[in-house]
Amino acid sequence: MVKIFLSGFGCRRWRGCRPPLRVQGRNHTQAKENEKNLKLFSEFGLDERVLRAITEMGFEESTPIQEKAIPIALEGRDLIGQAQTGTGKTAAFGIPLIEGIDPSEDKVAALVMCPTRELAIQVADEIGKLARFKGVQALPIYGGQDIGRQIRALKKRPGPQIVIGTPGRLLDHINRKTIRLDDVRYVVLDEADEMLDMGFLEDIQTILSAVPEERQTMLFSATMPPNIQRLAQQFLKNPVHVSVVPKQVSAPSVDQSYIEVHERDKFEVLCRLLDMESPELTIIFGRTKRRVDELTEALQKRGYSADGLHGDLSQNMRDTVMRKFRDGSIDVLVATDVAARGLDISGVTHVVNFDLPQDPESYVHRIGRTGRAGKEGTAWTFVTPREIDHLHFIEKVTRQRIPKRSIPTLAEAIEGKQKVVAERIAELVQNGEANEFKGAALNLLEQFDSVHLLAAAMKLLTGGEKKDVVIELTPEDPIRVKKRKPDLRGAGRRVGGGFGGRSFGDRGYGAGDRGYGGDRGYGGRGYGGGSRAGEGRYGERRNGDRDKNGGYGGRGGYGNSGRSYGRSDGSRPRAGGRSYGEVRRSGGWSEE
Repeated sequence: MVKIFLSGFGCRRWRGCRPPLRVQGRNHTQAKENEKNLKLFSEFGLDERVLRAITEMGFEESTPIQEKAIPIALEGRDLIGQAQTGTGKTAAFGIPLIEGIDPSEDKVAALVMCPTRELAIQVADEIGKLARFKGVQALPIYGGQDIGRQIRALKKRPGPQIVIGTPGRLLDHINRKTIRLDDVRYVVLDEADEMLDMGFLEDIQTILSAVPEERQTMLFSATMPPNIQRLAQQFLKNPVHVSVVPKQVSAPSVDQSYIEVHERDKFEVLCRLLDMESPELTIIFGRTKRRVDELTEALQKRGYSADGLHGDLSQNMRDTVMRKFRDGSIDVLVATDVAARGLDISGVTHVVNFDLPQDPESYVHRIGRTGRAGKEGTAWTFVTPREIDHLHFIEKVTRQRIPKRSIPTLAEAIEGKQKVVAERIAELVQNGEANEFKGAALNLLEQFDSVHLLAAAMKLLTGGEKKDVVIELTPEDPIRVKKRKPDLRGAGRRVGGGFGGRSFGDRGYGAGDRGYGGDRGYGGRGYGGGSRAGEGRYGERRNGDRDKNGGYGGRGGYGNSGRSYGRSDGSRPRAGGRSYGEVRRSGGWSEE
């Protein structure tokens, strides 16, 4: 059975086919069953090897799109998933793929289509991490890389079971018969709306038409344009529609701000903030269990009253930590998202996102731990320079601008801590709560000056001796929004009609001077390298003839003629009057 996953889509009206079963919010019985207790990856019933890989990647809890999509995908049903970029869609289809593929299979069992080479590499990397213990192999296929190298990787035995690539390059391999679709059981279209915007519709339709009809189809996208709806009508069978609508932050009583800081400086900045503000009760969120353990130990070494909470703790240990936090025995709780889920603790004054959350929903949950019952709260978020785009994504989804805060200086931190300690000492004196220490104080006053004594006492109260302890935390990888570089294809990306003959004139993937397999290219004039690459401009003129408006470029291909490297589709003139074709004749702009 073939399973096709179309990543990136949703539709409102369906004609000529049965409407998709919608799993949105909590209105459908199946949705409720799938959502009930499927927050943790360990509760999906996954292969132990896959679960081990997920755990070692530092994840415990699924994102909303993963929570809804994975159970349906594991059932083998067609699926349409609508969610914003950066919400964990790759794992939403990658985990079911790995679950359904036997590592002993010596054939391509799954195709994943992505709009850009950068995304193809990124998806292949993530699937590789998820599959490393099970042994399923993934291979990225994209333009701009030596096609001979890709052919050798495809022919290698045992070969890859999952092939991830851009539609154009996948189609090239299919026509060369270096990728066979006879045994493909899964097809994934990732970011389908982006692929259609880039002009891949015909390529996608051709590939899907060549895949065996018995299949499961998944589609994920942030938007639902009509062309994707028509694609889904054509290739999906009774799909389940899951949609993750981001929650809007509604926390007017929480003072939110972010601090741009390098990963290596996070801990020192945290200590300065804690010294300056001296929060009553603080929850610090880390992304992984390792981070929570290391951060808790580091805070304790620096003299802070802290403890950690994550999924590996027994219930007794969890209860002990929470009891100490509630009664004030500790004033800093370090936790993962999953461990803090559902906590309802009154009096939390500060929340610190030591690591930027994976998705906007987690951000909403985190800052919701403070500012409760009408009280004011404060939320600080640490953002590394490489995570700024992800922060903007959170702002966009939550529809709130998070103001930037400057890093406090060491002098400001010391001054703030001293001020807090002085206020505490004055309060104790006024309340008469230090009477039992008067005798010892008088003895000390006979030996030392009062100013020096008080200064020493303040140093002890501020933990001054422990502030010099050197701390090194294991760095965490930054979370980044998937960026897509603009596609350089012109309007004439597809030149001509079907396969073979003179159809693929806009590309030249030749291996030699004259193309692949002959001096006139692959299939007649289609895949010519050094020859004129096919029957050009929409069947009207050859690519080698320069169009008077800036033209369709020159002779090209992946051949070694030295005149170009890539398609010769210079459909628009560049600045300075040069067409794409002219630039490509000079060897510039490699593209798929």
